[in-house]
Amino acid sequence: MAAETIVESPPSTLSGVARVLVNAGKLNAKTAEELNKTARERKSSFVAAVVTGGAMKSDDLAHTLSTALALPLVDLAAVDLQKLPRNLVDPKIANQYQLIVLGKRGNRLFIGAADPTDQEAVERIKFATQLTPEWVIVEYDKLARELESQGASANEVLESLATADFDFDVTEEDAATAEGAEVTAEVEDAPVVRFLQKMLIDAINLRASDLHFEPYEYNYRVRFRVDGELREITQPPLAIKDKLASRIKVISRMDIAEKRVPQDGRMKLKFGTKAIDFRVSTLPTLFGEKVVIRILDSSSAKLGIEALGYEKIEKDRLMIAIQRPYGMVLVTGPTGSGKTVSLYTCLNILNQPGVNIATVEDPAEINLPGINQVNVNDKAGLTFAAALKSFLRQDPDIIMVGEIRDLETADIAIKAAQTGHMVMSTLHTNDAPTTLTRLMNMGVAPFNIAASVLLITAQRLARRLCENCKKPADYPRESLLKAGFLAEELDGNWKPYRAVGCSACNNGYKGRVGLYQVMPITEAIQKIILTEGTVMDIERQAKAEGVRDLRQSGLVKVRAGVTTLEEVITVTNE
Repeated sequence: MAAETIVESPPSTLSGVARVLVNAGKLNAKTAEELNKTARERKSSFVAAVVTGGAMKSDDLAHTLSTALALPLVDLAAVDLQKLPRNLVDPKIANQYQLIVLGKRGNRLFIGAADPTDQEAVERIKFATQLTPEWVIVEYDKLARELESQGASANEVLESLATADFDFDVTEEDAATAEGAEVTAEVEDAPVVRFLQKMLIDAINLRASDLHFEPYEYNYRVRFRVDGELREITQPPLAIKDKLASRIKVISRMDIAEKRVPQDGRMKLKFGTKAIDFRVSTLPTLFGEKVVIRILDSSSAKLGIEALGYEKIEKDRLMIAIQRPYGMVLVTGPTGSGKTVSLYTCLNILNQPGVNIATVEDPAEINLPGINQVNVNDKAGLTFAAALKSFLRQDPDIIMVGEIRDLETADIAIKAAQTGHMVMSTLHTNDAPTTLTRLMNMGVAPFNIAASVLLITAQRLARRLCENCKKPADYPRESLLKAGFLAEELDGNWKPYRAVGCSACNNGYKGRVGLYQVMPITEAIQKIILTEGTVMDIERQAKAEGVRDLRQSGLVKVRAGVTTLEEVITVTNE
């Protein structure tokens, strides 16, 4: 009679994976007890003790558990780990219970683990995600390597980006009183704090105007806008997106508990002896809050009008208009075309001890000493129109309105311009002649426009050529004529320049220069307005009076070697 194989029944003290392995005949009860004791002493899992102790190989253990527990088995080596969702389970929980999220379908969350018998992990995940965990067996060694690489890469990236020696003070007045600002250890996480400071310093050094912190499903991206172009700077670990957003919101005095609606705030950072303001905007996206930080460098408003790129005739026209005792000066152009800096530069010229200047903005971007600046607050009823009405009772000489958006604001601004005040404002139109018809379309009477508007400036920003590496370019004569050059301008040895690129610049460009269409409202143009003439009529008259359009203004800069023909065509192609 053949001898029967006797499988030793596991003692009652063994449970979970230990009991499964003894029942399957892979371990004897004594070895299982010893490994269990080792795991408790090392504060590790039983699976870790089995594999690291050499009692079983990782793949054999995974196959045994899959068969015994009737659970699917997945080889992590065949999975694109970069595309796995990383924001469904807190990384701390994933590390604590040695698991990885493989996917989500409906209300089921597929969890890869080497030990699927851990009921505590099931309850934690259920509570944290409000989803039902579905276990999938994965090999312990591959799982451990992946969890370790995630942690290591996060630390390495943060440390490499954040280690810098700088004197950087954060002013956080009233931060503690911000709604929901119980600053947790996560918000004050040192690597995140240093990373944010490093990003802000890099942005300032690169002369960036904006920083974009963008969360996506599988990655997190930081981009800077330098000379008008967005440039990717780094991809920090996805795990820091919430901590970073919370840190920025605390400094900007926003509600860190509110993640469902957009928020706006401001912060001021001391960079050496220089204080720089930042305007912060958050936006809820599919995969977290996108944060955009705009750098508001007050020194840009104090550069002087020569630094902005006005040609002499354009500068003279503008200076004559703003020094008139009353009337309206309008600056137009799309978002990011430098309208605010132009207006602030004019206000700085006019800012004298004997002059009362008041501005209403949404929001006030640059703090100017000696000027009364007011922020719009629609919730509280402080609109552009309400602020303007109040200004007229404050004995102002000069009023600056951030933007004319509606008929009520336009009417009050025009009345102020007609009653002894200099009014400056912006409009979102493409060029100067279009601005006049836009005001008419808003409902402003033509005679009010003709009587109050003194001058309109349309502007764009073009990238400035790097002086170190720019080189002459050979363009076909036909191309130059088609771009707008006159035949007589092409005679002689003159040649346009092209962008080359060097270590000191950004693809051949460094900084930006303004292109301007400065159109005074003369008697002839006033007659066209009063007879409700078309945009073409105004354009023809302005051209006859020597007003350059934006393309012609750009070609002047090309001829002077300040920018390239390609850049001017791109910026003025309308």
